[in-house]
Amino acid sequence: MHLTCVIIDDEPLAINVIRQYISEMDSLEVSATFNSAIKAADYLRDHEVDLVFLDINMPMLDGLSFLKNFDFSPKVILITAYDQYALEGYELEVVDYLLKPVAFPRFVKAVEKARTRIGNELPLASQQSSANRPFKFIKIDKKKLQKIYLDEIIVVESLKDYIRIITEKGRYIVHQTLSNFTDELPSDQFIRIHRSVTVSLDKIDVVEGNSLEICGKRYTIGRSYLTEAKNIIFQTENSEEGA
Repeated sequence: MHLTCVIIDDEPLAINVIRQYISEMDSLEVSATFNSAIKAADYLRDHEVDLVFLDINMPMLDGLSFLKNFDFSPKVILITAYDQYALEGYELEVVDYLLKPVAFPRFVKAVEKARTRIGNELPLASQQSSANRPFKFIKIDKKKLQKIYLDEIIVVESLKDYIRIITEKGRYIVHQTLSNFTDELPSDQFIRIHRSVTVSLDKIDVVEGNSLEICGKRYTIGRSYLTEAKNIIFQTENSEEGA
């Protein structure tokens, strides 16, 4: 389960620590950071966020007051240098309460608690739907096979004799050529746009000139792939509009 995160803390060092911890977990992504709860409020109203790391002791509006006065859906992990707020935090149904300095193992434990709570709140149909989703196993080392769902693949990048598979849940390095891997994917869902890049059609956000954008990153469409790529992309767009 891929989780988007927001960090709210008035201490730059504390933000950097949590950001570093998040970068160590492929299933987490920082969507924004704020040094005040007031600034974060508008963002949280307008953006879908799964998890908020919230400092308690902040000027103007502290973390607990923020929770009491703003109604929003993300799960919250409180972070503070003081333990006297723990009971009040749990009464506000926060997922966990981390004391500074936050140790990485304790951080991971809190994230897993949040992941479990979010998963338990998903509709039953959503939890069961994975049974019918196409998937494949990839060999990520000599002894380990990793199951990935095709609809979670975002981009596949060539690394000479290896490929990097970027999915909603993480990144995987596989000893396989891009050509062979692309041939194994459904041609109506994936398209090769460059000798070193294959993308999911569903994940394309913007097409402009000889490039496209996926999840905020821009990819160049190779000259020899340009005509075919645009034809397929526009055919997909037209079929969706006619549906």
